[in-house]
Amino acid sequence: MRIPLYQVDAFTSRLFGGNPAAVCPLAEWLSETTMQSIAAENNLAETAFFVAQGEGYLLRWFTPTVEVELCGHATLASGYVVTHILMPDRRSVRFDTLRAGPLEVTRDGDRLAMDFPAWPTEREPANPRILAALSKRPAPNHGVDEDPATGSAHCVLTPYWAGRLGKKQLKARQISARTGDLECTLRGDRVTLTGHAVLYLEGSITV
Repeated sequence: MRIPLYQVDAFTSRLFGGNPAAVCPLAEWLSETTMQSIAAENNLAETAFFVAQGEGYLLRWFTPTVEVELCGHATLASGYVVTHILMPDRRSVRFDTLRAGPLEVTRDGDRLAMDFPAWPTEREPANPRILAALSKRPAPNHGVDEDPATGSAHCVLTPYWAGRLGKKQLKARQISARTGDLECTLRGDRVTLTGHAVLYLEGSITV
């Protein structure tokens, strides 16, 4: 079986910047074992898989080791693939997810805007295991090191900083060798995360 594969650099306007994600559009779902194996083989922070569902798609994300409940940069990459390659006449696409609810990606000029949930911060006592892990190197979560640009983290950071700064609109930059840029807008219990995406690779895999 040959499966389309796209690799997109998300939250950047330059190639080799932002956070790379693999995107695999599927005619029907593969087994979870196969999707996990593909993600491990791709060896990127996330590989996104989606299947047509009504007017939109059902979307899932896998790191090299586990399936995750929400991923920002791979959703941006998936939105790019749909609106720029698969259906370039479409201005927006809705993705339904297993755990994060509906997510919509809309073309905004030369950028893409994502409608995501806003997650308020909660105070909790420091977990001794987390503190111990932070004192060691490496201590990656979900099998990958910290992403160069993490969209889902801004579901928490946006309401946090909006409250502290008294602003609804914020600009964020994650500093690394690749650098990621996002614009964040708080809209009640939702956030809009906007950024660029650049296609790096287009091909197919055989399984």
